[in-house]
Amino acid sequence: MSDGNVLLVDDDDAIRTVVAHALRRAGYRVRTAACVADLDRELQLGLPDVLLTDVVLPDGDGIEIAARLHATAPDVPVIVLSARNTLTTAVRATEAGAYDYLPKPFDLDILTKTVAAALGRKGVKLPAQTDDEDRSLPLIGRSPAMQEVYRVIARVVSNDLTVLVSGESGTGKELVARAIHDLGHRRAAPFVAINMAAIPRELIEAELFGHERGAFTGAAQRTAGRFEQAAGGTLFLDEIGDMPIEAQTRLLRVLQSGEFTTVGGARTIRADVRIVAATNRALQQAVADGHFREDLFYRLNVVPIALPALRERRGDIAMLARHFLERAGEAGLPRKVLDEGAVRALEQHDWPGNVRQLENLMRRLAALLRDDRISADEIVAMLDVGQSPPCQAPDLGLDAAVRQFLDRLARSEPAVLDDGTLYDRLLAEVERPLIEAMLARHGGNQLRAARAIGLNRNTLRKRLDMLGIDPMARPPARELR
Repeated sequence: MSDGNVLLVDDDDAIRTVVAHALRRAGYRVRTAACVADLDRELQLGLPDVLLTDVVLPDGDGIEIAARLHATAPDVPVIVLSARNTLTTAVRATEAGAYDYLPKPFDLDILTKTVAAALGRKGVKLPAQTDDEDRSLPLIGRSPAMQEVYRVIARVVSNDLTVLVSGESGTGKELVARAIHDLGHRRAAPFVAINMAAIPRELIEAELFGHERGAFTGAAQRTAGRFEQAAGGTLFLDEIGDMPIEAQTRLLRVLQSGEFTTVGGARTIRADVRIVAATNRALQQAVADGHFREDLFYRLNVVPIALPALRERRGDIAMLARHFLERAGEAGLPRKVLDEGAVRALEQHDWPGNVRQLENLMRRLAALLRDDRISADEIVAMLDVGQSPPCQAPDLGLDAAVRQFLDRLARSEPAVLDDGTLYDRLLAEVERPLIEAMLARHGGNQLRAARAIGLNRNTLRKRLDMLGIDPMARPPARELR
């Protein structure tokens, strides 16, 4: 624990939450105030080592606070924070004796370093998580798009408003839901997730609300549904856009009344849960097409959070990649580092599978490469392996395609032929085009594609996640003959 005692004054609840969390993570003791009156009460309890204050407060002016404190306690540095990013504000803060002035929005890392410098500890060791963010909150990135996501999360953790998270597959929608739960007042209760696309439509209501013994064929005993399992906590409804219309009607009634009954039951049960839903589909279009209830959409879309695609926040890619390599090392895989060329190659890729695809790539590189340093050539080669079909000529037989694959490896990566990874490499070449082709053949219907391939529906979903395949995307044409 550092010696620094920080007093933060800001009337924005979200800013107080985020800044206090960052400073506590850095080891500082933090007190907060929302107005000048609160500040005066805190100052009566003792002077801080450093004061952070907003300019515009409900009952006063932060720059006047800085001037007052500078006059009575000149040894206490004051850092002024302001959304009024003008030269006049900066000059006023300097004239009032402020140690520094940070315009909003500011980088939390810069803020932490400014506090350390204000306390005369320029060489202070910053938190070990500076580049990886907080391990307990695996939402990583400092891009403006992610900062807005953090800001919304900070605003909803203290209430039970329903949240709808949207974004492409692999952007981290469940991580947002978990962060809302873990930071909120329900964090001691369960976090329960259900994937609507993975449940047969005839079983969705029983999965959500539970069932009584004898409610349907095979119901040998009473079973609690996800609403009961999540009692007091958070229920995460993933892929809500794939929910059958008849189940949507019952979910709407529960959201309206706060009560439900089990399938086959008569007793009313209170739904004491916070709802976070997620979708990778355009729900408003689904409403227009008649596939999603408009009234349910508005019930769910109380607080929308739109997650950016990874290609829309390229500045976060290096931080994410290093984080995933570190996690791979902690899981027992060989530890690797990225050279500068590798980082540039990662940042130039479009990442159709988003953060999930990047994580899978880092794990493959950690597992398969012998060298400790990862180069740009290795990034490009591994991306090519994950995206190209094993045979480009449709008339080649499977035997010839395998030989062609081996010949290509012998020219480009001869060591692979003897390093024990050949089987996995070949499967990776075959699996992606097979799954993509069957999804295309069945119009993106995962259940029919799984049956055609001979996989369990949940197994197919896991493979889609592992390979970073968007089931609704249309792959390059590979006609099945």
